[in-house]
Amino acid sequence: MATSLTFLTPLGALVAIGVLVPLLASLAIHRRAGKVRRRLGVSEPQLRPVSAALTALVATGALVGLAAAQPILEQTTTRVERTDAEVFLVLDVSRSMLAQRSVGQPMRIDRAKSAAIAIRATLPDIPVGVASFTDRVLPHLFPGTDLDVSAATLERALGIERPPPRSSLGTSATSLDALAGIRGFRFFSPRAKKRVLVVFTDGESIPVSTARLAKVFLASPAIETVFVHFWHADERVFDRGVAEPQYLPDRSSRSTLERVAKATGGSVHSEDDLSDAVRSTRQHLGRGPTATSGASSGRIALAPYLVLATFLPVGLVLWRRDR
Repeated sequence: MATSLTFLTPLGALVAIGVLVPLLASLAIHRRAGKVRRRLGVSEPQLRPVSAALTALVATGALVGLAAAQPILEQTTTRVERTDAEVFLVLDVSRSMLAQRSVGQPMRIDRAKSAAIAIRATLPDIPVGVASFTDRVLPHLFPGTDLDVSAATLERALGIERPPPRSSLGTSATSLDALAGIRGFRFFSPRAKKRVLVVFTDGESIPVSTARLAKVFLASPAIETVFVHFWHADERVFDRGVAEPQYLPDRSSRSTLERVAKATGGSVHSEDDLSDAVRSTRQHLGRGPTATSGASSGRIALAPYLVLATFLPVGLVLWRRDR
């Protein structure tokens, strides 16, 4: 990280020269008063109040001059990314992901988004993309290293049944078979030799062809799979505060995910074990070559703070005067 200080209007610092006028006038008055006191035989007053006022005057002028120069503090961070690896975060957006333990409790889709953002934050050097699926898969963001863009995509671009399932019958329209489309539609770039799919789902899927998924995912270069399971037996889908009778949690969802994970050489983790999911993802990625992908910068305008700082010396003078 590099930090630099620049001035947008450096000539604005000349405003500080204005403080010389009252400063010189004050010195002239003080000198003239000294001559008069000496002729009259009057002792010199204490210089502390005068020096405090002059110091406050100089400090105020300096601060105003700096503020007029509009200093900008800029921090630049260089981004380094892996050139041989990519990850896709894929969220289940079927209607069953609306399930929650009670009205007002976090829904599965909200917990999945939070988990995806948390896992994304642990992979700052890995290009990460975002996709969603029901009975088909849709890319929302292709792999990149900008954490803010990934978080914004997860928070704002994903919604229940976007894309909508081909069939609207039933609460659950998830098809884990749809994940095969990630290779068919070339979500990963050709340069990515290490490819990892992190799937956030309740696992409530229509029947899955594990043999088909295994053939697709294990073909070279292999697509490694990490499943994060969002499911509780007491969760329901609520409509206007009333549980929908046509939806009941599928108690076989975990075993479904485990069968798919076994066929594809992947792993299944509970939503409460995100650290294990991160560990599995990192193991699949291993180590590899990196390259500088760009830089991000942040700018802080210091002028408002300098203007506020001028109240300190002025307030000090006013406080001493009142005592």
